[in-house]
Amino acid sequence: MPTIMRSNLIVPSNVQRYVEKAARLAPDTIVLDLEDSVPEHEKENARKGIEQALSTIKVSGTPVMVRINNHPEHLASDLDAVVAAGLSGILFPKAESAEQVIRISDQLARLEIERGLQPGQVGISLEVESPKGLLNLEEIATASSRIISVDIGVEDYCLALGVSPSREATELLYPLSRIITICKAYSIKPLGLLGSLAEFKDIERFEKSACASRQLGCEGSFCIHPDQIPVLNRVFSPDPEKVDWARRVVEAFEKSLKEGRASTSLDGRMVDEPVYRRAKYFLSRAEELALFEKGKIQER
Repeated sequence: MPTIMRSNLIVPSNVQRYVEKAARLAPDTIVLDLEDSVPEHEKENARKGIEQALSTIKVSGTPVMVRINNHPEHLASDLDAVVAAGLSGILFPKAESAEQVIRISDQLARLEIERGLQPGQVGISLEVESPKGLLNLEEIATASSRIISVDIGVEDYCLALGVSPSREATELLYPLSRIITICKAYSIKPLGLLGSLAEFKDIERFEKSACASRQLGCEGSFCIHPDQIPVLNRVFSPDPEKVDWARRVVEAFEKSLKEGRASTSLDGRMVDEPVYRRAKYFLSRAEELALFEKGKIQER
């Protein structure tokens, strides 16, 4: 299962040149799409190409997920086509009930056994795209131990509200905040943007949306264009200045502890236990990402 999900590139699985290009890029995960970006008449061909796509991307070492269709006509066929060596997880769209997730988790377990895969190999990422899904999210998010992340499907969620995504993204503040709160309570990765992926050429606006969602507590986002990858990797990584500050905070606080005090000051600001723990988190995150990036380089 993916452990770092700052940048998650969605690629139409039926377009081979896009799959090949994705394998040469450096997102944290690649998401082969069987859903929205694949027209109805192409879905069967897209399924048939999943095994080759997994093989193409495998050489890059990038974790691969597949976004399946949440529709009775396609769901079982999608799962049958994608569960194979090299698959890290599925992205399940339009999640609205715990029962849906339980059924999928059971199907994954069966397919893993049938195909000689490690039990629990295939994780589940969820997309919430309706008010019903949002209201049921706590029950949904705790329905399976396979769940690794939750994000909001902005376009469909706004459609359900009867609005268009706005530049201010006020219509997304509540749903994204609820997703983040529930995910953090259950150690699940919250993903998403306070904005739309559709305007992929406006990189400045995209970065502002990413920064706003990071400040709420998101740990990454999906993206649809290569230019968005470095933005997400940068935004959802600790700022070097904050890392340096965190290191100084840890040194100052631990020095004060040795002197018998549980608080001190640094650059005119009080440093106590909560500030110290936050600084430790920043350092731990920075070290984790440094090792992750080193592994990316070694695999390429």
